Amino acid sequence: MISVAYAAGGTGGDTMGILMNLAPLILIFVVFYFLLIMPQQKKAKEHKQMLASIDKGDEVITSGGIHGKVVGVADQVLTLDIGEKVKIKVSREFIALKKSGEQPQTKK
Repeated sequence: MISVAYAAGGTGGDTMGILMNLAPLILIFVVFYFLLIMPQQKKAKEHKQMLASIDKGDEVITSGGIHGKVVGVADQVLTLDIGEKVKIKVSREFIALKKSGEQPQTKK
């Protein structure tokens, strides 16, 4: 007669089978790391450096879409001039991007 353990497929310590079962999960994690996690960390690092480099006179865009010129810089609060005699205070972390001095040229 065939023993019950042998019939169930248990060979007792089949480490290669365990590794082959975990290989797809490990592969999926590696792919997610290189396609999603690593680029997001790089983007966050660049954004943090951009926030640290903001100074008076820079033109910025907030995450809410407000365009303005930085006229005051505190530790975590920036004062933006958004129009004639209109100034607002914005938390530094809500600055989406800093506009460069060069404007892209349009085709004619």
